[in-house]
Amino acid sequence: MVHGTHNAIADDRNKDIEIYINGEYFKREDAKISVFDSGYLVGDGIWEALRLHQGVLVFLEDHLDRLWTSAATVGMTLSFSKTELTAIVRDVLKINKMTDHVHVRIMITRGIKKTPSQDPRLTISGPNIVIIPEFKIASEESKEQGITLFTSTIRRGSPDYLDPRLNCHSKLHEVQALIQAIEAGADEALMLDVNGFVSTCNATNFFIIKNHEVWTSTGQYCMNGITRAKVIEACRINGITCHQKNFSLFDVYGADEAFVTGTFGGLTPVNKIDGRKIGEQSYGDFTRKLSALYHDLIEEAVAYGK
Repeated sequence: MVHGTHNAIADDRNKDIEIYINGEYFKREDAKISVFDSGYLVGDGIWEALRLHQGVLVFLEDHLDRLWTSAATVGMTLSFSKTELTAIVRDVLKINKMTDHVHVRIMITRGIKKTPSQDPRLTISGPNIVIIPEFKIASEESKEQGITLFTSTIRRGSPDYLDPRLNCHSKLHEVQALIQAIEAGADEALMLDVNGFVSTCNATNFFIIKNHEVWTSTGQYCMNGITRAKVIEACRINGITCHQKNFSLFDVYGADEAFVTGTFGGLTPVNKIDGRKIGEQSYGDFTRKLSALYHDLIEEAVAYGK
């Protein structure tokens, strides 16, 4: 069984989900898009992932802001508003009779090209919108067990050629990093920035705990994760010292605890990095406390309906 931050409890209802493609709905096995789609041809697309808790799309405005920023960054003109996209997502959930414990993936590509090419001027229709909703609950067994990381030789890039904060379809370098980690016997990859400081993981943001302080990277060379931001906010609200700073593997190997964050898994503890044991427990007490504080923010968002 694959072990990592995206482990989910199996749910047979996902076999019958209706997937949204450009205004139409398709069964899982029939959900297809053209081989001339920009995303398929050259990775020219952006995406966002949401969680539905008790009927509420949690931190929706943060996710939409990031999606629109991504579109502006890649020069993609969206033919709909945030309100219209939200209405589409709610229709998708309604058609699938989904009210809780749902993960929604929104993918937007520049559109269909008339011939295989990078040139956006050859796009003849679009943008293309695909929305995949799934019943997904993170495996508590995996969370209690924690994950292991391996430091990849592949660096998170400089923002002058592909800004790491961009939530785009071009994820090959992260995939390569993950493959290195898997081949080394780890669950996921830890990635350094161009200066050799710790940046992020291949699909999640990385934190350590040292002497009752929370450390994470500066954010210059990692995806601007919503969950990452909420953990930083939870620390601020509760008087916990949290540093966004440069630090190296020297600091990581001597950390008291480590964890990663993501929209699906929330906070997932890390118990081993590059073969070195981190902390005394698979799921450290401080990490568990921060996870509870993060869930408090979710409950608050549900209570206010946003």
